[in-house]
Amino acid sequence: MKNKIFLYLAFIGLMASLLSCEDEADKVYMLDNPIPPSIQTMPELTLERDNGSDTLEFIGTPVDPGFQASARYFLEAAAAGTNFEDPVQVYSGIKAESIKMTVSDLNTILVKKFPADETSTVEFRLRANLVVDAGTGAPGTGTNPFEYISEAKTADVTIYGLPRLDLLNSGVDQKIESPLGDGNYSGFVKLDAAMPFTLLNPDTDTEYGGSGGTLVVDGAGIAVDENGWYKLSADINNLTYEAEPFMIGVVGDATPNGWGAPDLKMDYDPETGTWVLTTDLADGYIKFRMNDDWGWNLGGTEDDLFKDGPDIPVSAGNYTIILTLTGDASGTFEMIKNN
Repeated sequence: MKNKIFLYLAFIGLMASLLSCEDEADKVYMLDNPIPPSIQTMPELTLERDNGSDTLEFIGTPVDPGFQASARYFLEAAAAGTNFEDPVQVYSGIKAESIKMTVSDLNTILVKKFPADETSTVEFRLRANLVVDAGTGAPGTGTNPFEYISEAKTADVTIYGLPRLDLLNSGVDQKIESPLGDGNYSGFVKLDAAMPFTLLNPDTDTEYGGSGGTLVVDGAGIAVDENGWYKLSADINNLTYEAEPFMIGVVGDATPNGWGAPDLKMDYDPETGTWVLTTDLADGYIKFRMNDDWGWNLGGTEDDLFKDGPDIPVSAGNYTIILTLTGDASGTFEMIKNN
């Protein structure tokens, strides 16, 4: 009997040793000094309207923590010598090796920060947020990610101003622009259902009105069904237009209406290309959505908003909320507590 017990205990010890070795083999270790991402090459950045549809490519390397890991990358630009105190986000995504965009897309982003038709000295950097776990709040988790930043690359950047159509009789000085200079204009505008508007091309002194999606030279004012923000597009080559409601709102149990409509509507600032709202919030959670509908909604963290992302926690107070859209369904935001 003693021999059987001894053999049994020895077998248990052997299995424990094997399992321990297997667990040890499965572990991953972070380098003491993870290698940050880098920008290896940058494209020519003398931007011209005639080349607006050309593709630009920034080539980088990903962060290397010593093991295979997922990270989110942010390509940022700032005026040289400012230490990125007020950067503009050029790209947000999961790839660092090849970041592509069109000339017109980059110009549209940079013209909000730098003067048009001039050459500016601009610094670019690639920032990585690395998450190795989630849910605990410890370093490396979704709420407290590790951050690694590349060395800055400096370039002389020339951006171009955009052809425009001015809105007349809309109650506000506003315009829509043509990134490619090809007769196709678009932009965010605030419209009043009681104030039909026309579009003036200041380069040719041509005025357009219309209805039902058709533009007419010297036509009647264009009307919309309800007050609010719209994404207005106009094609003066084919004499067509489209006005789509584009009302970004804040929703959540921290808002007066909870998770139901109507949301707290934000205003667009064309000078900064951001959506802004000052409001009182209670303890709770918020998200951003469009037109009081969940088909398009953003959640996440201040520097990483994405479609259907998690709810955003807030504490009670009066806030100014600044939302920057960086793609069709991505962005960043800032919350400034006023009291």
